[in-house]
Amino acid sequence: MKIYENLCVGCGRCHPYCPAQAIYFTDGISKVAQDLCFECGACLRSQVCPVDAIYESEDVYDYPRSVRKFFSDPTTTHKETNMPGRGTEEVKTNDVTGRTAKGELSIGIEVGRPTVGTRIFEVEKITKALAEAGFNDFEEKNPVSGLMKNKEKGILKEEVLHERVLSAIVEFTIKEEELERCLEVIEKAAAEIDTVFTMDLISCYDKGMKIRVQDIIDKSNFTPRPNAKINIGIGRLNDEEA
Repeated sequence: MKIYENLCVGCGRCHPYCPAQAIYFTDGISKVAQDLCFECGACLRSQVCPVDAIYESEDVYDYPRSVRKFFSDPTTTHKETNMPGRGTEEVKTNDVTGRTAKGELSIGIEVGRPTVGTRIFEVEKITKALAEAGFNDFEEKNPVSGLMKNKEKGILKEEVLHERVLSAIVEFTIKEEELERCLEVIEKAAAEIDTVFTMDLISCYDKGMKIRVQDIIDKSNFTPRPNAKINIGIGRLNDEEA
């Protein structure tokens, strides 16, 4: 995002709407620090500028800067997955996709969430740590996987590593019996990154609406929240997918 210097009146109304803290005052007007900007468009969509001085950068869709836009602006659609928002359906449509099967767990590591953001090289620290531990079944229909140069090793493309985004979800699948070791790997990786993340654990309910790995979660250093996304079983796989 950019601000027309000849139009800006220096009111500062746009500053609180920037999650990247990229808007600053200089010589009585507001400017956008291009290296910090997520290209999320929140300042423009807020419509708080009294003189319409905020505009979208001319290079916003040029690669690799376009990575910022696609991972930060929920009104855009990821080219790799054709999905809006952050580009992955994860558990939301599991009734009809069967992405997570019984006996399996899908894990989503939402790097940069909530509202802190991340450089892509912080995401790579996590993907490499997972891959080195043997957890490299990264979800194909996830835009982070589209940034990978070597999925087996969790290595991302060099040209995107310094791009800054609002959040990026690392999504992969493991066996239920691998959960305890996987959580240990994630906890160790968390100590090496300079940002935050929210973690998602996706599983199929057992009979009686029980989560089979609940005991492992409770014994870990991660605290589960009671709120969740739940597929209620209305959708069905078709014959070819079953």
